[in-house]
Amino acid sequence: MQSSIEESHPQSPKWILVRDLAVLQAKLIVDGFRDLVLLPASFIAAIVSFMRVDDGVPGPQFYNLLAAGKRSERWINLFGALQNAPESVNQSNQYGDIDMDAIFTKVESFVVTEYKSGGVTAQAKSRIDEALQAMRDKKQKDSGPAV
Repeated sequence: MQSSIEESHPQSPKWILVRDLAVLQAKLIVDGFRDLVLLPASFIAAIVSFMRVDDGVPGPQFYNLLAAGKRSERWINLFGALQNAPESVNQSNQYGDIDMDAIFTKVESFVVTEYKSGGVTAQAKSRIDEALQAMRDKKQKDSGPAV
């Protein structure tokens, strides 16, 4: 049984947990604010990148924003308090090397392969083709000869 002096000491496990909780809450707020800013900023950066094409290559603005976001992610270190976790807490990576990017890449690859091979349902393929044709028609209409 621990004494009341040890329980109230700032470095006791209970105080470390309270501190880690407070820090996590602050980090979640900062992380959420960062995400809130990145949402519109990513669209703006992508548009600027498209507008600044050089030799057919979009400008670096979007990827510069991603680099800044990654640096802020490391700086926030949302789950840094895991260093204070008891040894009994399983911190192993049960997902291996897979992350959201890998999942999106697999889904994209599947959809593209299915579309090219005609494996997409006929109705879905028809709707995609119609949407693409409508976009082409609108572009031709908008860039048609001036009267």
